[in-house]
Amino acid sequence: MERLIDFSRDRLMLCGGCDRRLVVDLDWIDRWEQGGEKCPGCGLTCEHEDAPRVTVDPDDPALDDDRVATVSWYHTSTQPDWPTRDFDPAAVLAPETRRMMGGDEPVAAWAARQRAKALHIGTYEAAVHNMLRRIRDQADRNQFYLYRVHLNPSVVVREGWLIDPSDFVGDVVLDQVCPPGVDGARYLNYHEDPGGLSLALGREAIAGVQQVTVPLPDAWDADWVREAVAALETASDAPVSATGKLARFIRPASPRAVLGRELAAALAGRLPVNLPGLDQVP
Repeated sequence: MERLIDFSRDRLMLCGGCDRRLVVDLDWIDRWEQGGEKCPGCGLTCEHEDAPRVTVDPDDPALDDDRVATVSWYHTSTQPDWPTRDFDPAAVLAPETRRMMGGDEPVAAWAARQRAKALHIGTYEAAVHNMLRRIRDQADRNQFYLYRVHLNPSVVVREGWLIDPSDFVGDVVLDQVCPPGVDGARYLNYHEDPGGLSLALGREAIAGVQQVTVPLPDAWDADWVREAVAALETASDAPVSATGKLARFIRPASPRAVLGRELAAALAGRLPVNLPGLDQVP
């Protein structure tokens, strides 16, 4: 079963100060994050520790334990074989690296810790957001793959849902969120597709995946690309000084640089505000 894919959908927010629930659009959240909105119930702004935050939609079908395995989940990765069934993180370590880590015993302990980490899957929107964030924030220019994940029908999930349990690098130790006999734990995603449910789980819970290479070879408007490239190639790259009263405060820019920013802004302008930074992606 596919959940409705809608990057621009409204979000449900819960105020920690007055317990008021708000249904807001992404533009409201964008203004709120910049201090331009406040809770209509108690007046808290985003600076307050009890300020409104996104929360789970009670109608999300993934909240139903019996439907978790029937819902399509998604993941983006630069790994062409995700999830690797016989995952051995130590296999790629060079002998010198093993020596620097202290030898076979510390390496084995490190590998065990890596295998104990949960996998993360979520909504389609969260998977795409994750890919764009990695490109923007981590300068990750590798080939990406979008995976649609199918769970084993017998999968057992933890009751209810958690606030995002990830540490500062996004890792979750599986047995810290999944008691014995439990395969996965639902959690509220704050960072990618805010308000959506994601799932931390082990490899054994995954029945299979479908893979799509991103981007597809023909996934763009060829005419627009050709025209944009031609315009960039003919535009001058010689810096031109600004004119007017504020000219001395503005750095010279070439017509090519100005056109590049305009083209990037035109592309980014087609996206909702929760997919920021695309205009910074080369």
